[in-house]
Amino acid sequence: MRDLPSGTVTFLFTDVEGSTRLLHELGAQPYAEALAEHRRLIRAACAAQGGVEVDTQGDAFFFAFPTASGALASAAEATTALASGPIQVRIGLHTGTPLLTEEGYVGADVHFGARIAASSHGGQVVLSRATRELLQEHFILNDLGEHRLKDIDEAVSIFQLGDDSFPPLKTISNTNLPRPASSFVGREEELAEVLARIERGARLVTLTGPGGSGKTRLALEAAATLVPEYKAGVFWVGLASLRDPALVLETISQTLGAKDGLAEHIAEREMLLLLDNLEQVIEAAPELSQLLSACPNLTLIVTSRELLRVQGEVEYPVPPLAEREAVSLFCERAQVEPSDEISELCARLDNLPLAVELAAARVKAISPAQILERLSQRLDLLKGGRDADPRQQTLRATIDWSYDVLSEEEQALFARLSVFAAGCTLEAAEEVCEADLDTLQSLVEDVPLVVELRGGGPGVTVRQ
Repeated sequence: MRDLPSGTVTFLFTDVEGSTRLLHELGAQPYAEALAEHRRLIRAACAAQGGVEVDTQGDAFFFAFPTASGALASAAEATTALASGPIQVRIGLHTGTPLLTEEGYVGADVHFGARIAASSHGGQVVLSRATRELLQEHFILNDLGEHRLKDIDEAVSIFQLGDDSFPPLKTISNTNLPRPASSFVGREEELAEVLARIERGARLVTLTGPGGSGKTRLALEAAATLVPEYKAGVFWVGLASLRDPALVLETISQTLGAKDGLAEHIAEREMLLLLDNLEQVIEAAPELSQLLSACPNLTLIVTSRELLRVQGEVEYPVPPLAEREAVSLFCERAQVEPSDEISELCARLDNLPLAVELAAARVKAISPAQILERLSQRLDLLKGGRDADPRQQTLRATIDWSYDVLSEEEQALFARLSVFAAGCTLEAAEEVCEADLDTLQSLVEDVPLVVELRGGGPGVTVRQ
């Protein structure tokens, strides 16, 4: 049997990038010759540093080294030797203490090393933290942050040999931020102000405002902008369906896949969490404050109709859209040109994003002038509630009006969908609400519903 190293071993995995494409581009004979030369160069580079060939399959190699420095030196030599040829190889290194049997190595370290290699690109050498910690300072290594690998529960740190630029690693995304179905209109100043608060060191930024003011949309845009800044990831945690404050930390844990305690999982990781719609479980604020204290590199963006009122909180009251932004939003959503009627309509809606979008959805059926007239009639009916927030009156009028113009079938389905406080999948809507696809599609197109991509596919969310 081959004399494989035992104890602490560094694995080196290689794979040719785009081998099928290269075969078609070069032709069978030239590709075979290039592949043979690639194998010769890799074997020579690894043998020179004491590497032992464990396995080879097709155009992929698996080597084992007694030292991490030898493995990395081999990877560097092989990459340099192959640089001028048609074949580019991705290389991954990981160090562990696998079980050595008569059949070879057994253990999670083998799979981990293969996943590390699969995340890289041709010409790129990447390595795990376990390998990094055994290396001397003379290697130039670039910290690529924490990443999620297939079939690996915890996020892992990945480093790159050298400082060359490569595309993002091919890992599971380090963010679960929902991808809005529509574009982000305006709000440049507001976005800059939210980001500035975090750049100045705020670790708890609460976006406040009435329903429909655009808190969630602004928070999502800010979080998406910050993804490159947080090595451990940026994650959205939807809380709209919760009613028990005791479930807030549990919901965060489930989102992150934390199994051994939330604070222990986050620890010193550089992570940002967007806690969306916290107001109905605001009593969880002290626990969130404790989490921030326990995790020094954690940042929270919160959307809520009220403040958490804990130490270190920085508020950002989300204002209505500027007049020109509200008009732009209406025109983009309705696909119409600006007009005086649209400007007046947006003003009557207090330039609230949700109200503007609801009104824009009606342009397929009636003109902006007709919308303005009918909306005015509806608002007249709501006068008299002196203790109600004027903004809420305006938004409620818009929603009431949108509901009234639905067909009986659409109204019935709209009411049934209300049981899903945090949205639902198409399958759930069909099963629980007995929804037919045509009626559901009509609601998606014409009333305050949006389609968002969340994990497994499209779902329906009743906006509030």
